[in-house]
Amino acid sequence: MFQRKKERLYIRDLLQEPALEYPAYYILSSSMLKNEMLLTALEALHSFDFRFYEKPKSYRDIFAMFDGGMFPIYKVKYIVGYFGGKMMYLESHGWKSMPVTQELFDMENWLVC
Repeated sequence: MFQRKKERLYIRDLLQEPALEYPAYYILSSSMLKNEMLLTALEALHSFDFRFYEKPKSYRDIFAMFDGGMFPIYKVKYIVGYFGGKMMYLESHGWKSMPVTQELFDMENWLVC
């Protein structure tokens, strides 16, 4: 089976002086490295510049972002994507399946554009 090559995106390459330096890098596919929406969300997360983000009024706001190819932020810690019918969060070693907990349904834990 053919596996796509993954590369490291170092936060220091994205931002000169990040406010949040952990994780120091993310392992992403080449297509994700070119995704401007993802890079913009990562810049917002690691600079703590949330001026274009707000708390969603309902889950529809979150899915509207997914439908637009954008990435909401969960608990000011994770970038969240929607791939193949699954919500996934980004951590340093790539995308992980998001566990369904009661906190997931609390709109206070989300930031959307």
